[in-house]
Amino acid sequence: MNVENANRSDFVVSADWLEQRLSDPAVRIVDASWYLPAQNRDPKAEYAAAHIPGAVFFDQDAIADQTSVLPHTLPSPEAFAKAVGAMGIGENDVIVVYDGPGIFTAPRVWWMLRVMGARNVFVLDGGMDGWKAEGRPVTAQLPNPEPRVFKASIDRRAVTSFERMKDVVENRLGQIADARSAGRFSGEEPEPRAGMRSGHMPGARSLPSGVFSEGGKFKDLDQLRRTFADAGIDLSKPVVTTCGSGVTAAIITLALQSLGHKDNTLYDGSWSEWGSRPDTPVATGKE
Repeated sequence: MNVENANRSDFVVSADWLEQRLSDPAVRIVDASWYLPAQNRDPKAEYAAAHIPGAVFFDQDAIADQTSVLPHTLPSPEAFAKAVGAMGIGENDVIVVYDGPGIFTAPRVWWMLRVMGARNVFVLDGGMDGWKAEGRPVTAQLPNPEPRVFKASIDRRAVTSFERMKDVVENRLGQIADARSAGRFSGEEPEPRAGMRSGHMPGARSLPSGVFSEGGKFKDLDQLRRTFADAGIDLSKPVVTTCGSGVTAAIITLALQSLGHKDNTLYDGSWSEWGSRPDTPVATGKE
């Protein structure tokens, strides 16, 4: 849904676009904020204090596979449908997802909703920080949405398992785009989670999540193409996206799909899985 500019992502909407539709009953708004401990921000407290009118809070720690030792992995379609339906969201709704700084954790929930069968899902450019800075309406009133039926239909082709990831690495079956910081990718910085080796999957390319946005605003399509080209990613070939725990990898996925790239999957276990296992190859250095 390109609503403003042919050189902008069809999956990203502006604050102007959303503000004009705050009273539209067909539009559902989701606060998907989540932060690393070092950021020292409490997404639930921030949501309770001020959120976009009508927005519901999507807890990325809770709406996950609680039986997994890994963080943030996809829940079952049944569990996802129950949680999202309780928020008053159906799979055919127009859904706008935002986070605090913009283009940080909202793309993960955008990806989750699409993987589970929703199609009209978009990310808010600029995030809540930008929304508030521009003096747009906020509220502390918590919504009381009427539960809906969300009919989940998971697209398992969009998700890379550990066994598939191992095959990709060992047999060079596709390109790997890593959204972690350059220092974590090279092994020069320690991992924030205990017990993990530093470095990256052999053959992976470094694409730190922050390179896709400026000031919380998603880059235009020409800039996105240059970003991939500079990282050595060939957009005519398959790509697997990865990061620390499967969250910011979705930023790369959003960028790829914005450019019309279809053959991409997200490695849900990401470095939390790969880096914690003793039997996986790890490379260090910038390449």
